[in-house]
Amino acid sequence: MAFPINTVSTANLNAGTDDPSLAREDLLDLTEKVNTIITESNTADGVLVLDINGRVPAAQVPATQSPQTDLTLAPSTGVVKIQDVLRLQQLSVTEVETRTANAAGDLVFVLDGDAGAECLAVYDGAEWRRVSLGAAISAS
Repeated sequence: MAFPINTVSTANLNAGTDDPSLAREDLLDLTEKVNTIITESNTADGVLVLDINGRVPAAQVPATQSPQTDLTLAPSTGVVKIQDVLRLQQLSVTEVETRTANAAGDLVFVLDGDAGAECLAVYDGAEWRRVSLGAAISAS
């Protein structure tokens, strides 16, 4: 059953003089729509039920997001905090150079951009600039 999108008529429910036998059909329609909402909660085209803290339950958030346009994160603090690892897609020089709609500040991981070696590249508004990778990290 599809999620209800039409309102329930109150024509036979809104006055004390309404005929109860006429209200029966409206009450049945209401009951069926409420049951559909309950049955189809947390399903596609249904309603999302928030957890006890008013948040979207993790089980309801897909592991992969594929928006049809650019994804913009704009927290009110102006800071996007990544708690673990940011994994950039690995691109070749050819793939990076053929990208369109680049903007200053774009960052990519290039497989072969430092004379055939891996590097990062930052777009400066006119071209991609290489950021060579140095020695391996070390705690000492």
